[in-house]
Amino acid sequence: MSIREVFENREKKFMAPLGCLSSESFGRERHEEPCPIRTVFQVDIVRIVYSNAFRRLKHKTQVFLAPLGDDYRTRLTHTLEVAQMAKTIARAMFLNEDLAEAIALGHDLGHTPFGHSGETALKEIYLENFAHNEQSLRVVEMLEKNGMGLNLTHEVRDGILKHSKGYGKIIPDNPDEMPQTTEGKIVRIADIIAYLNHDLDDAIRSGVIKKKDMPPSCARVLGRTHWQRATTMIKDLVFHSKANDNELELLMSDEVNETMISLRKFMYDNVYRSYRVHNEFVKAKKILSELYSFFLDNDNEVKKQLVNLEMNGILYKNEPKERIVCDLIASMTDRYALALYEKIFLPLPLI
Repeated sequence: MSIREVFENREKKFMAPLGCLSSESFGRERHEEPCPIRTVFQVDIVRIVYSNAFRRLKHKTQVFLAPLGDDYRTRLTHTLEVAQMAKTIARAMFLNEDLAEAIALGHDLGHTPFGHSGETALKEIYLENFAHNEQSLRVVEMLEKNGMGLNLTHEVRDGILKHSKGYGKIIPDNPDEMPQTTEGKIVRIADIIAYLNHDLDDAIRSGVIKKKDMPPSCARVLGRTHWQRATTMIKDLVFHSKANDNELELLMSDEVNETMISLRKFMYDNVYRSYRVHNEFVKAKKILSELYSFFLDNDNEVKKQLVNLEMNGILYKNEPKERIVCDLIASMTDRYALALYEKIFLPLPLI
């Protein structure tokens, strides 16, 4: 018996019936011989962490563009917080924490530079229904490893695609919008728990809002610190969720759920849509729009940049030029896009 099989048998002994067993994964698009040491979801974790797209997350915006302070979250630290929360919840519910971690680590790989302003820019200049969750799936299926993709399991790819909720319902009415696995559903909720708490923390740190501005119920119900609020949400989810008709129904108490909804509305009204944040996003949209137009007219520059990003394999997949340029723009980090914009559009001083 291999080490992997020992782990798979251990899962069968402790995992709840509604968890996703590694040994029962639907597998990968391209067949591979199983690893003798790691389960399929453990393999996926490693592939994501070692990918170029994962490393780029450290220089991609979460909320505040190019912050000078070292303590502000980036897209990478957001991803790590989501992964930790998802693992904690999955472990407490006796589910597959490796699957939850893999989905969480990969869920934002397709995020554009400059956060959601970059996503909005690509909606306007490339395709109205461009979405970062679909781009994340495209990254792991087509863009990584020079066009080979990471060949992740079906369950991880499904969770990555269906993690996003925007400003819509956390648990949508349409079941087709939800991940197929309970672990994927957990990541969807862990994502919002993470960003509500750390974005609030960063907004206070930056001075965009003050602690006294928060909804009164936030401190009373959830807690006064980042740690207290996140812990309250996680515990409430774990203790109120229940099995129902062969499905684990992820639930929160009415009081915590209503407070989360109130906090999310507060964040959208006072942080995400605030003048200070929005004004920087307008500048970011201008940068990406002009870079997009430039690359559409300069095929050689497109090839050069794709080589730099180790993505030139996409050139051989018969994709439209607009799609390739979109992939190029979406894959850039904030500082890469800024440096490129300066090099292309700003005059160089004479010495």
